[in-house]
Amino acid sequence: MPLDTGAVTQNVHLSVGADGDERPTADIISFSPDSTAHVGEALRAARERRGLGLQEVADATRIRRTYLDAIERLDLEQLPSRPFVIGYVRAYAKMLGLDDEAAAQRFKIDAPDEEQTLRAPVGVRKEGDPRLAMIAVGGAVVVAAIIAWNVAQRAMAQKAPPPAVVAETGVKAPPPAVPAAPVALGAPLPAPVESTVPPPYVTPGLEAATANGGAVPKAGGVPASAPAARAPTPAIGAPFKADGPIYGAPATASTLILQANKPASIIIRGADGSVYFARQFAAGEAYRVPNVKGLTADVSEPEAFDVFVGGALKGELPAPQTALAKLAD
Repeated sequence: MPLDTGAVTQNVHLSVGADGDERPTADIISFSPDSTAHVGEALRAARERRGLGLQEVADATRIRRTYLDAIERLDLEQLPSRPFVIGYVRAYAKMLGLDDEAAAQRFKIDAPDEEQTLRAPVGVRKEGDPRLAMIAVGGAVVVAAIIAWNVAQRAMAQKAPPPAVVAETGVKAPPPAVPAAPVALGAPLPAPVESTVPPPYVTPGLEAATANGGAVPKAGGVPASAPAARAPTPAIGAPFKADGPIYGAPATASTLILQANKPASIIIRGADGSVYFARQFAAGEAYRVPNVKGLTADVSEPEAFDVFVGGALKGELPAPQTALAKLAD
């Protein structure tokens, strides 16, 4: 006995077309399983009876025309997942004024593949989650690194020499055997060169220094302990006399001269601290001070320098650091 899938108020009449297919041709439509026509044929017969095209049904139901055509042909490969198709069949039958529940039940009988997994709608791109690929690659890299590390450690352990094992027996090793016969010794070897004693070093001039009371002479035969010789101090107002090289400004551009009466150092600085002149003077050497404001003389011994202003002796430097402008006043 056929299964009654709903309230059936219409019957299905089929006819054989030129291609041998049975098609519903009656004025009334039914979704009863007694009919050999599938649900798509019944829906198409009802649409053609009402003189509607697929596009008109698509506009009314908001279902794609390609889906409606696939439903009429019952081409499941061109349709989305089963739950969507059942909803489309309901909407199609309801739009045509047919029993939508009976149409859905008939579709379930015509397409009974209940085990088929859900398919995405046709036209939807299937893309995998890129994060899963990254996680898989990262895990593979970590596993490879761990395996490589273990292999390297094992190879290093195999190459390492085995640890020395000392047997603790408590028995002392016997002393080395002493030969019974006397041992012949050869002739003594000469002492190495490094062990020879060098001749004592004699400091040049040490005997002369000892003869002079222990003072070590300097170059020129002057003992180091003796102070530097000082030239005789001329009288105030004595004229300048060149006893050595004269440095600094020309005679026409200077009125102040500093002359060393014994060896001493001198540094001439500007107002900003820059060095104009620096030298270790011997007795008799002199420096003509240029007519520049702010110059300062920095000497090792102020009494070692005589000051000449206008070519006449004025005296000695008063301090180790002296403003030269005050000396010319």
